[in-house]
Amino acid sequence: MAKKLRLVGSAEIRVLLGGVSRQRAYQITSRRDFPEPVAMLQMGNVWLAEDVEKWIAEKRPEMDQARPADHDGVAAAGSHGMIH
Repeated sequence: MAKKLRLVGSAEIRVLLGGVSRQRAYQITSRRDFPEPVAMLQMGNVWLAEDVEKWIAEKRPEMDQARPADHDGVAAAGSHGMIH
C-alpha cells in the first residue's frame, strides 16, 4: 500500500504554530527560509506536512515541543489525490 501524502494548508499551519493569526501565518509562510509549497491551488498553497514540521522543529523549537503527539488537522491525500 502506498504511503499517504500528508499535506497542510495555511489553516493547519496556523494550528501547528500555536494558533497564530492569518496575517502572521502569511508572514511566516512568505519567509525565504520557509519550505516551498508543493502546490498552489485556487484555495491557497499547500505544503508537505513533514517539511513544515521540520521547519518548526528547527526554527521554533518551543512550538515543536508544545504540539500534541498526534496530527489532528493535518490533511492526507489518498490514492485519488483528494485532500481529506
